[in-house]
Amino acid sequence: MSNNKFVSFIKRNISVSITITLFILMFLVGSILFRGFFSTQVFYNLFIDNAFMMITAAGMTMVIITGGIDLSVGSLIALTTMVMAHLSEKVGINPIFVVVISLSVGTIFGLVHGIVISIFNVAPFIVTLAGMFLARGLCYIISTESITINNDLFQKIALFKIPFINGSITINVIIAIIVIVISYIILEYTKFGRILYAMGGNEQSAMLMGLGVKKTKVIVYTINGFLASLSGVVFALYMLSGYSLHAQGGELDTIASCVIGGTLLSGGVGNVVGTLFGVLILGVIQTLIMFQGTLSSWWTRIAIGILLLFFILFQTFFVKKTNVE
Repeated sequence: MSNNKFVSFIKRNISVSITITLFILMFLVGSILFRGFFSTQVFYNLFIDNAFMMITAAGMTMVIITGGIDLSVGSLIALTTMVMAHLSEKVGINPIFVVVISLSVGTIFGLVHGIVISIFNVAPFIVTLAGMFLARGLCYIISTESITINNDLFQKIALFKIPFINGSITINVIIAIIVIVISYIILEYTKFGRILYAMGGNEQSAMLMGLGVKKTKVIVYTINGFLASLSGVVFALYMLSGYSLHAQGGELDTIASCVIGGTLLSGGVGNVVGTLFGVLILGVIQTLIMFQGTLSSWWTRIAIGILLLFFILFQTFFVKKTNVE
């Protein structure tokens, strides 16, 4: 029985294991090729530079597990940075209220997405595509120019360094890790998490079992919207600006991180640990190109595309093999 459990565990986590192994190999290759690559601060910088992506990818993982998708997260990140910068610099209200209002932006979008998808049975792709256009359009209504954040409190938070083993991290990293841990607990140890997996496995069966599918959809898209705005707040602190063009293509990077991390686009399979390493792999690719120095940043997109294709093909093969067995 124990052997069967071990085999089952390996099958469920094989994609995540491949992702983690790939990350370690890529980091080791960088350490061999480039002097100074193998250092704790370079490793910490992967978290610092991609903290915002880890946050929104955690929400996207939950959505994809249900069999859905959200194309609006990149635009919501940009809109949140614009709202935060505008309220802080142009309106001049209290920073605490600025953050609360900024977080409500994505939450409201997510709630509306969830209601339209669940109650009116509109495809998530269409609903969130409309949300993407709307959010990006609202950015340009606020301002077509970049708005620099000069608020003293926001600058202190952004520049604050937390000493950590042979290096330092930022508050953004702490927020991202907290989000990952909470998301992992929700997916692995709560009834809500089990419903998400059941919906992704077979939504009709989940409904016949009496699970609150419609209510769960509304909740999961609302959570995803909230995390997209939290990601926007973190990104605004990282860049110390709001800009309409922030996070362009961010929704595709987020989805790619989830898929590379082992989340099936068809739903029912995935976890945030794999997603975390999916984000770190994208970060390693960017860091390798930066250390190399002569390659265009577009090589990042090429590498991500190749990896994404590999993992989709692997998942397709694995799903077919599992179904045969």
